[in-house]
Amino acid sequence: MNKNLPIYRKHNSFIGIRSKGCDVQQVLQRIQILREGIGRHNLSPDRERIVLEACEAIVRGDLSGSAQPFDLTVNVVAEMARLSDDELSRYLYYRYRYDVFPKNYQLDDFPPCLQIEPTSICNFRCVFCYQMDEEFTSKSGGHMGMMPLDLFRRVVDQAEGRCEAITLASRGDPLIAPDITAMLDYCRGKFLALKVNTNAWALDERKCRALLDAGVNTVVFSADAASEPLYSRLRVGGNLERVVKNVRRFRDIRAKHYPDSRTITRVSGVFVDETQNLDEMEAFWGGMVDQVAFVKYNPWENTYDNPVNDVAAPCSDLWRRMFVWFDGRVNPCDVDFKSTLAMGNARDRSLADLWRSDSYERLRTLHLQKQRSQASPCNRCTVI
Repeated sequence: MNKNLPIYRKHNSFIGIRSKGCDVQQVLQRIQILREGIGRHNLSPDRERIVLEACEAIVRGDLSGSAQPFDLTVNVVAEMARLSDDELSRYLYYRYRYDVFPKNYQLDDFPPCLQIEPTSICNFRCVFCYQMDEEFTSKSGGHMGMMPLDLFRRVVDQAEGRCEAITLASRGDPLIAPDITAMLDYCRGKFLALKVNTNAWALDERKCRALLDAGVNTVVFSADAASEPLYSRLRVGGNLERVVKNVRRFRDIRAKHYPDSRTITRVSGVFVDETQNLDEMEAFWGGMVDQVAFVKYNPWENTYDNPVNDVAAPCSDLWRRMFVWFDGRVNPCDVDFKSTLAMGNARDRSLADLWRSDSYERLRTLHLQKQRSQASPCNRCTVI
């Protein structure tokens, strides 16, 4: 049993993030105004209570960067700054449940975040990704495929009004999906925290416009280096020149044709090599995007081969997010990329039912009772 693996804290997994135009004090002032005039927003009693808790936690919090139950991180400030006053309470209701409920193992009736997988297929073989697993990517394994548009619409219909954080991405690159523009169009105007993660290889003009037309809140371009040969060594199968060209295309289209767009762009890399440098990343990518970041490395490319560990703390993702694969299977996490913990299928049951299902509750109970060693691959995972 390996007792020395580093713990991976899923909440706020940034190692570093640089962002343009983050005026914390302006956002804080708006939150104070919201708190003082909360009665004017006609919220339900439960929603008003949670929004006030969020406001109080932020207003009394230490904004110097120390850990708080609910704090204004750089990315959250950037998201709030783009919202109208009417949208701010709606956002705080979502973000407080996303950030704080999992810390307290408090369960809501719908996941605070839903990750929908337009496709599990990716054209890259990044050294830190489970796409390196040949059993996973084998055509005969049943793990590769594209989500039908009707299933996507069914999932989105259930999430609308109950969930703000929708991420289009999981095991594959969403822009490869043949229906991605229609999927984006179907999400238009429905979610305040719609995010798309992509390696930017397939980011042509049509998809740039589809992302902007849909009002995607955050587009994350996954890149881990500012130069060759490091980029291609980490993003096997990628080409830095092509990716840069596509990211610049997105920047230019947004500036010229969508000057009022609220879409935030971020280049985000996985920190796996001591030669990676955030200053170099900002110098290279900073003129193309709004944010540059590194996230912590989680050794999920070989989850099922990792040694059994003695981690006892519960995994916060069991209270934070749900994953819907391309074929409708619902999974509690993406570390389990081969779906050994699958909770059911969105084709057969509602997402709300699956979220509160007996199988999901049994897994949560094991974690709360410090018995995650009884579940696989939880017993080989260090995410908390």
